[in-house]
Amino acid sequence: MLNHKFFESNYKKLGFFALNEDFIEEINGDLYKSYIKVLYLPEEYSITIDFKHYQTSSPSLFFINSNQYLQIDKEGKKQGYFMYYNRDFYCVQIHDAEVACDGLLFNNIFEMPMTALPDKEVLFIDGIYAQLQQEFDSPDSSQEEMIRTYLKQLIIKATRIWKIQQLGVLNEEPSKEMDFFRDFSRLVEIHFRTKHTVADYADILGVAPKTLSNKFNRLELQQPNDIIKDRIILEAKRLLGYSSLSVKEIAYQLGYEDPAYFNRLFTNKVGDTPSNFKKKYLQGKNVQLE
Repeated sequence: MLNHKFFESNYKKLGFFALNEDFIEEINGDLYKSYIKVLYLPEEYSITIDFKHYQTSSPSLFFINSNQYLQIDKEGKKQGYFMYYNRDFYCVQIHDAEVACDGLLFNNIFEMPMTALPDKEVLFIDGIYAQLQQEFDSPDSSQEEMIRTYLKQLIIKATRIWKIQQLGVLNEEPSKEMDFFRDFSRLVEIHFRTKHTVADYADILGVAPKTLSNKFNRLELQQPNDIIKDRIILEAKRLLGYSSLSVKEIAYQLGYEDPAYFNRLFTNKVGDTPSNFKKKYLQGKNVQLE
């Protein structure tokens, strides 16, 4: 672990290292599961995040929250980097909501954790990683603040690129509207186990259910009801694939008192029953989130 650099103080921790086979095995295990993770991968890497597969054709950044499952399937020829940190190290919530640990890169209605870097930005990102390396090699009394500053620069730059790549027409909307969609996404993440209807979220947001749906319709975005149900199904898949809970127990955990109803919902969305999904996943079949 000679190239493993990390900072740790008063519950705050951040670490990063260049990828190699030994580290990939560690990453694919549970060692870093509880951390927020940032992957910087050149071309020809293949990874799976929450049952979705991503292949890099150019240098790309991946932002992965602590509740997501990550697997590096194939290593490219060029050097990649893995960074991990906890919420104690960096999780601004008040003034910097867009670039916080629950910001756009980690929590968005598109469920897109990947930011492909334009050629002109690769040098900037490479520079941040070089500065991080230097900071660890020659630590100073202000090391923690410098590391946090580089991490924040990385997140801000990636957020700007991600917004251009993913938001399309949303980029032309007033910031107040952007905040509204982000609030909806954040609320779904918080309440999906107990609140299952558009009316539930419209109530929290202080609008009529029809108003909420119309906002998404106007911009031709995925329907709020589908976003809510997709989040529930994603959690069901995680529990089916990575826990020993029965289908009935999973249904209860996700707020369904009628397991038969949950079964029908899952089958309708996935095209397979929960039991079959679990069986196929555990057999190593290629199960993708549609």
